[in-house]
Amino acid sequence: MTTHLTGSRDEWLAARIDLLKAEKEFTRLGDKLAQRRQQLPWVRIDKEFRFETEEGDASLADLFRGRSQLLVYHFMFGPDYKAGCPSCSAIADGFNGIIVHLANHDVAFTAVSRAPLAKLLEYRTRMGWSFPWASAAGSEFNFDFHVSFTEEQQRDEGIDYNYRREPVRGWRERSGQEGSGDSAEAKFAAMTGTDVPTYQREQPGMSAFVQEDGAIYHTYSSYGRGMDAIWSMYPWLDRAPKGRNESSGPWWRRHDEYGKG
Repeated sequence: MTTHLTGSRDEWLAARIDLLKAEKEFTRLGDKLAQRRQQLPWVRIDKEFRFETEEGDASLADLFRGRSQLLVYHFMFGPDYKAGCPSCSAIADGFNGIIVHLANHDVAFTAVSRAPLAKLLEYRTRMGWSFPWASAAGSEFNFDFHVSFTEEQQRDEGIDYNYRREPVRGWRERSGQEGSGDSAEAKFAAMTGTDVPTYQREQPGMSAFVQEDGAIYHTYSSYGRGMDAIWSMYPWLDRAPKGRNESSGPWWRRHDEYGKG
């Protein structure tokens, strides 16, 4: 017998209609937040960033592919990773199919990582994806947008991530607060073929850019839990009877790893 609240259809309908009022308010608030994002001041980018792409050496302007807007997903795939981050991979499963729609609405899209291009493309083939993926190896792009960090920052200085100063990250594995064999970060690090500190030197995020009158501007970036909004499995799980149901921690794997023990 379930311990969850039960009721008649009429009781359910009354509760559902009451919830609908809150959902509509949430939608209206979401619309207002979207407008505030679009009203942020634009910051001109004068620095020259270079990327390695399937078409060869590219500038940031080249990543626009003739569009006026560019969305970048900062995919956690560091130079020492043997495979991409499982969480970023689950997010990529959701955005892989929408690229064509964005491109036909004047919005280019690309993922950017610091791993060599050959490694990125090999992993993309394994996952069955087709979105553009650029390597920022040798570029300061990931560092400037606060999704990659040096070992020195990690060990001695602390990092700036998600618009706040975070303490040194390398301590986590040594102190046992994170990085034990059962922790989420230790499991994900192992899934990328790295140790926890190496895994932590990359972080997820997304950034938006616009090109106007020959100039490129940075317009928006989001990190951390901000990725929930573009992680397509979560809106579905939030509507499932048991929600995200993550009391035991992260449960997901790469889509080709389910059922493998």
